[in-house]
Amino acid sequence: MVQEKLMERDDWQQRTELLLGEEKMNRIRNSHVLVVGLGGVGAYAAEMICRAGVGRMTIVDADTVQPTNLNRQLPALHSTLGMSKAEVLATRYKDINPDIALTVLPVYLKDENIPELLDAGKYDFIVDAIDTISPKCFLIYEATKRRIRIVSSMGAGAKSDITQVRFADLWDTYHCGLSKAVRKRLQKMGMKRTLPVVFSTEQADAKAVLLTDDEQNKKSTCGTVSYMPAVFGCYLAEYVIKRL
Repeated sequence: MVQEKLMERDDWQQRTELLLGEEKMNRIRNSHVLVVGLGGVGAYAAEMICRAGVGRMTIVDADTVQPTNLNRQLPALHSTLGMSKAEVLATRYKDINPDIALTVLPVYLKDENIPELLDAGKYDFIVDAIDTISPKCFLIYEATKRRIRIVSSMGAGAKSDITQVRFADLWDTYHCGLSKAVRKRLQKMGMKRTLPVVFSTEQADAKAVLLTDDEQNKKSTCGTVSYMPAVFGCYLAEYVIKRL
C-alpha cells in the first residue's frame, strides 16, 4: 500500500515531466517561487505552479475569505468564510503536494516591509497579483532593483472575453486602468524597465465599475465574472513555469 501511494505521488509529476522533460522538471523542483496576493488571480497562479511540482513556494496575503469572494476566488467556500486565505490555500497546496516547502505569510504588504520580504529568501520568480497600487508598484520596483524575475497581473475586473487576454510589456498595454495607474506610479519612482504582465485588450465595461468606501486602500471596485481571474492566474503560471 505504501509503495502504491509513492507510485501515485510520483505519477502526477511524471505527467508534467513527459511534456517538459526531466531536466526542466528538476529545475522546477529546485525552484522557489514567491506569490503575492491570493485573491481571484493569485490563488489560481499559485495552485498551477504547485501542481507543476515546484519545490518551494512562499505565499503572501493577509485577507480573510468574504462572501463577496464566492463568485471567483479559489479559497472561497461557505465553510471557509472568515478564515485566512493564505492558511486555507496552504492546507490545499500541501494536500496537492505534501513535499512542497511552503512558507505562509498572512501579512499586509506595505512599502516598508517589502525589502525585508525580498531579502528573506532566494526567489527564482515572483508572481505579483496585488490589486492595490502602492505595494504593487513598490514590489515591482524592489524586485527589479534586485534583478529578481517578476511577472505581474493587471486588471481582470469589468472584463469577460478570455480571447483578449494577452502577455505584454507593461508599457505596451492599453484599455487597462490598472496598467495606466501602475505605469504612472513607476514613472514617478524613476523606473521604466521592461515588465512582463498579463492584461486584457478588452474595453472595461463602465457599468461594472463602482465607487466604494468599504474596501481597504481602494476607491473603486469592479464586477468580475467567475472565470476571468482564473484565466489570468493560469497565464501567470504558464509564464513562470516555462521560464524556471
